[in-house]
Amino acid sequence: MAETFAQLGRVEAIRRLFEGSGYAAFEAPLAFRGEGDGSAVAASRLLLEGTDFSLVYFPLKHLGYKSVVAVTGELYASLAHPVALGVTLGVSSKLDFEQIGELWSGILVAAREHGYRHLSLDLVPSRNGLAIGLAADGFRSASSEGRRKAPKSKDLICVSGSLGSAYLGQQVLEHRSGELEKYKMMVADYLKPELNPDTLSRLEESGIVPSCGLFVSRGLSDAILRLSRDTGLGAKVYAERIPFEGNSFSLGKDLDIDPVSAAMNGGDDFRLLYVISISDYEKFRTDFQTYDIVGHLALPEAGSVLVTPDGLEHPVSAQGW
Repeated sequence: MAETFAQLGRVEAIRRLFEGSGYAAFEAPLAFRGEGDGSAVAASRLLLEGTDFSLVYFPLKHLGYKSVVAVTGELYASLAHPVALGVTLGVSSKLDFEQIGELWSGILVAAREHGYRHLSLDLVPSRNGLAIGLAADGFRSASSEGRRKAPKSKDLICVSGSLGSAYLGQQVLEHRSGELEKYKMMVADYLKPELNPDTLSRLEESGIVPSCGLFVSRGLSDAILRLSRDTGLGAKVYAERIPFEGNSFSLGKDLDIDPVSAAMNGGDDFRLLYVISISDYEKFRTDFQTYDIVGHLALPEAGSVLVTPDGLEHPVSAQGW
């Protein structure tokens, strides 16, 4: 019979979850010292049952893994190497210790994969389903900061993979559960998105320092608007340059969903967006072949626009959720 949290108690539950993980069991705030010059970068994320995920079809181990990726991507976008991760789980009475252990196992896999050295955990009761709070700290080297150039018009906007796929994958789970095998790549993009943990090392080896970086998790529109806000420049994205998963258009037709709209507003794609100088284009194209150039920065008066194949420009808008 599965053990309940009422039987175990909070302290014993945390001790058991850390047992054999290779991490020391901390529940107090973590403190760490950076290596040499540079700066600390912090990122946080909150995922709520019923809003960000459904336990009807979401494997708990995948959910734990995805939660870590959701916050780690913010560090990579800021050119920061992961160092410490704090996790708070709001646990409802419908979940037992074994189920939380499954969720925690996914968190551990992702934490190791992305090189976190320190990990903390707290457990709190929740009346409204499972809640997952994460706070990540990373370190950005002084060399990355010192060599970063100011963004300018014509700098290229690059993304690390297909867009709209996660949203379409969620629709498969919601409405086409009998076709999971046919659309398994899109379902995987939603349930277990992955980021290359060597991204920053590869950038450092190549000598390319992006002028800006953003984590695309709430649709490309949201990222483009944030990019314009942060740079003070306009941005043009070309619909025909947006990368899509192979079955996106056939599935979109069946579901009456425009894949371009899914890419711009769907969310949960978990892609990295970097802005690079045109002078770095050839080297970037050679060293980062999985990235696609979807547009470029522009003069402020151009605004943030989506350019259709026939040359029409549509202002970008996004709710952000």
